Amino acid sequence: MKLEVNQDVCVGCGACQAICPEVFEINDDGYAEVYVENVDEDYEESAIDAKEGCPVNAISEVKDTDEDDEEE
Repeated sequence: MKLEVNQDVCVGCGACQAICPEVFEINDDGYAEVYVENVDEDYEESAIDAKEGCPVNAISEVKDTDEDDEEE
């Protein structure tokens, strides 16, 4: 699973980092970012909790277009 934070929407509250510090961090500009390429299976549940807990819905899952192409 891949996640991304929309920097234009993020308010830097830190909830995602508090819920799942293995995936999210607050950058030097004060906004959240994902610092792993792919979320490890061990952290998927807490990463989803962080995504769902974002007060401004700034976190989204990135769909891998290569996987979509393989399914067709």
